[in-house]
Amino acid sequence: QVQLVESGGGLVQPGGSLRLSCVAVKPALDGTAIGWFRQAPGKEREGVSCISASDGWPEYYAESVKGRFTISRDNANNTVYLQMNNLKPEDTAVYFCAADIWFVSRCTVIGGRLREIDYGSWGQGTQVTVSS
Repeated sequence: QVQLVESGGGLVQPGGSLRLSCVAVKPALDGTAIGWFRQAPGKEREGVSCISASDGWPEYYAESVKGRFTISRDNANNTVYLQMNNLKPEDTAVYFCAADIWFVSRCTVIGGRLREIDYGSWGQGTQVTVSS
């Protein structure tokens, strides 16, 4: 079972950028689709983005982040990144990465969204705060 560790969160002003990293401690990340989720205080966890193991499947983005967030992966370094630009206060949340445990190699998207139950090996999360 892959172990994931997130980093890169912090405090940023509206309109700013952050890049989150999701590192697979063990085993290697290749062959596994990785999703990013976020959870704001008092709200349910929501799927933000997902990248499949190979280039044959399109990345997934939630409507709220399309055009602002970009997901990518570096298998050589066992890392998936989430580049977040033009951040808004409503992006404030704890961000988690997780491995797809349903299709495994490609993102499981049901009803146009990522579901928590289809992902596992959750990291501990990294806090993103967007505030002036």
